Amino acid sequence: MTTIPPKAPVQATRDIASPKDTYRRFCAQEPSLPLFSRDWWLDAAVGRNGWDVALVKKGNEVLAAMPYVIRSRYGMRIVTQPALTPMLGPWLRPTGGRQAAQLSNDKDVMQALIDQLPRFDHFAQTWHPGVGNWQPFFWNGFRQTTYYTFVLPELTDMDKLWAGFEGKTRRAITKAQKQHQLQVRSDVPLDLLLDLNRKTFARQGLLPPYPDDFVRRLDAACRERGCCRVFCAIDPDGAPHAACYVVWDEHSAYGLISGTDPAYRESQANSLCVWESLLHAAGVTRAYNFSGSMIAPFEAYLRGFGGNHVPYFHISKTPSRLLTLRQGLLSLTGKH
Repeated sequence: MTTIPPKAPVQATRDIASPKDTYRRFCAQEPSLPLFSRDWWLDAAVGRNGWDVALVKKGNEVLAAMPYVIRSRYGMRIVTQPALTPMLGPWLRPTGGRQAAQLSNDKDVMQALIDQLPRFDHFAQTWHPGVGNWQPFFWNGFRQTTYYTFVLPELTDMDKLWAGFEGKTRRAITKAQKQHQLQVRSDVPLDLLLDLNRKTFARQGLLPPYPDDFVRRLDAACRERGCCRVFCAIDPDGAPHAACYVVWDEHSAYGLISGTDPAYRESQANSLCVWESLLHAAGVTRAYNFSGSMIAPFEAYLRGFGGNHVPYFHISKTPSRLLTLRQGLLSLTGKH
């Protein structure tokens, strides 16, 4: 942990409490922290000892925090984020006032965060869209790739939201409701969603990049806090066509997992599930983040819901020469 004394240069000091203990108390008090940065989410994802945090304080006030996960792969240390955690990265307390003062603060506290990171062979994190300045990381040899997500910033007027959908999206939802007579239910077991998710990956010749037990841990932690729900479209015969899984905090809902039975792809059940998740989100939070996709067909599908096209950063650094060489060879051969 780094403490910034009043009117003094940044310097590292040791606090009586560990940075993680301090951060746990901070999570309980600071509602602006995004859902995926909160201690209980990280505990559920990687265990209480599976993550750590860089912390910058001034007196008793936390100025910046950056949780991270350390993984070991082929004898190399990788600083990253958990699965099904689409956004992590730093949180910085706004300073208010002029932009110059905010940028100066960003430079100091981000440098203090960087100085606390453990030694690593590779660093890779995708940051929350709320963090718009990564320049101090650039000065320390990190690289940035811009990703995009779609965000519906206001859920207060659902009629206006519906009108903002592309025509094909509205028609898809209406088709699912009227032609296929689908109903969306949330009183379904999580395993039903996991089965539909597996079928979606299987159609692409893939396995889900997370085990079922991992999803169950996250779900249990979210259910304990009342911040998740499954939306499953079921036909009159009781067959599940599609489902999506949404989590939320005080500021935004996030689409996290989805799945469709390939046998029912034409029923447009997935669009109906998203619409119902939006209706629910309007009652529990302010915005809806589709959690992004850089895959062209999926981007086109998400675009139909009329959200703002919002950039966010993927930050990386690979000091390991061996790993850099390996990544270069993989990019040349087209393998990942």
